[in-house]
Amino acid sequence: MRRVLITGGAGFIGSHLCERFLADGSEVICMDNLVTGSADNVAHLFSDRRFTFIQQDVTNYVYVKGPLDAILHFASPASPVDYLELPIQTLKVGSLGTHKTLGLAKEKGARLLLASTSEVYGDPLVHPQHEDYWGNVNPIGPRGVYDEAKRFAEAITMAYRRTHGVQTHIVRIFNTHAPRMRLNDGRVVPNFIAQALRGEPMTVYGDGSQTRSFCYVSDLVEGIVRLLRSEHPGPINCGNPMEVTILEFAERIKALTGSASPIVFEPLPEDDPKVRQPDITRARTLLGWEPQVGLDDGLRRTIDYFRARV
Repeated sequence: MRRVLITGGAGFIGSHLCERFLADGSEVICMDNLVTGSADNVAHLFSDRRFTFIQQDVTNYVYVKGPLDAILHFASPASPVDYLELPIQTLKVGSLGTHKTLGLAKEKGARLLLASTSEVYGDPLVHPQHEDYWGNVNPIGPRGVYDEAKRFAEAITMAYRRTHGVQTHIVRIFNTHAPRMRLNDGRVVPNFIAQALRGEPMTVYGDGSQTRSFCYVSDLVEGIVRLLRSEHPGPINCGNPMEVTILEFAERIKALTGSASPIVFEPLPEDDPKVRQPDITRARTLLGWEPQVGLDDGLRRTIDYFRARV
């Protein structure tokens, strides 16, 4: 991949992808409107002549001069705090933004990898979730703006593949953590770590029996790169199949931080999924991929990052 465009490249996952492709010898164009991303995430890359930053909203016309080998479409608000505050922007980047990047891929003859999400499974009735499951999504609920944006993005991506012959790939990303997550992200990892480090009550929603599966970002990036370089269109789940309850997760972070924070319980938000665990059989079989970083090891690295900022 000699020349790569990463939309949402100044975001949490996008910035790690920028690093990876530069390390692999590619020229990287990072495009971000900095609504939820941050230039600080990629500031250390500005001195590399193979790195270019473009501040732009991808829901507008997207033009990149010169050839492109691949486009990784990661632009989108991705946490409940963001997409509940920016519902229309979230729908637009999943629809218009995906349309614009697919059009660019068609023009350039480039591969396109779409960052989809485990949220397409909604509050699943099948457990663990495999790629053939169509999901249980409330399209008019508050979370629906993100879920349906990604479901539409998957549909138009496959339409471009079938109609225009664009080589596309879809990755469904499960909970991921690592440095560069935002303190006010609103997701469970930064929430728990920030509360624990500050000695504040750790907020568990519901009774804490709902489950999640947490993957470290270096493992996710490896899976994404393997999918992009493969001939498989996806969708393929990328996540860690190790499932923990939210209450167990809170207790684990409390122990790793050495915090004395009490754990308190609040009502469960509307449409919050009760379970979340990826079936990664397809990733293992087709990509030879599975996570390598243990949960505690990854959490220690993430905690160290937040400790320097709290």
